[in-house]
Amino acid sequence: MNKPFHFKKFSVNQGKCGMKIGTDGVLLGAWATIKHQPFSILDIGAGTGILSLMLAQRSYAEIIDAIEIDASAYEQCVDNFENSDWGDRLFCYHASLKEFVDEIEGQYDLIISNPPFYSESFKTENNQRDLARFQDALPFEELIESASKLLAAKGIFCVVIPFSEEDKLTNIVSKHQLYPNKILHIKGNPYSAIKRSLIEFSFTKTAITTETLIIENQRHDYTQEYIALTKDFYLKM
Repeated sequence: MNKPFHFKKFSVNQGKCGMKIGTDGVLLGAWATIKHQPFSILDIGAGTGILSLMLAQRSYAEIIDAIEIDASAYEQCVDNFENSDWGDRLFCYHASLKEFVDEIEGQYDLIISNPPFYSESFKTENNQRDLARFQDALPFEELIESASKLLAAKGIFCVVIPFSEEDKLTNIVSKHQLYPNKILHIKGNPYSAIKRSLIEFSFTKTAITTETLIIENQRHDYTQEYIALTKDFYLKM
């Protein structure tokens, strides 16, 4: 898993990162809205930097900042940014989210995050992977509170979480005057349970649009909806 992951317009080295490239990140990077033409974007918990790179490809945002607390992942993210065509628009901070919130004065038009979400009972012996994927490293409460402070008045906040955590997260955001506007439920195939929720939040309360995306009809037979969403990135789509 130390080989670069090649997309159509950029490559991502991932050998130093606890979490490798996965479907969650690609889906969020492709799905997150840019209809409001964001000038500034923030990626919380950047890892390899894939979300920032995807948004750099998709948008004309002039400021794309990323935060990564793990030193090795931070170094990897910086390298991936510098090796891309958009290095002049991408910047990664080596900091905790709390440190970043305390130091940054500006706000962002779009905030994206593929946050850690496995519970304590699933911890492994791999500390770096645990840091990348466990809620105690970045509790939902801290993520939402920080995002509400960093998000511009008309900004949009997009996350990917387990479907089982959807109600918990929406309860937390309501305490910070954020409201779900769009939800995309992800199923591996037509017969499997919903696995992930991609959710778009803003400070504006609207009717919630909920859709379902199925990845495969059967093994390696991808649905047209999944292909349409990811074809600008995956080499074989």
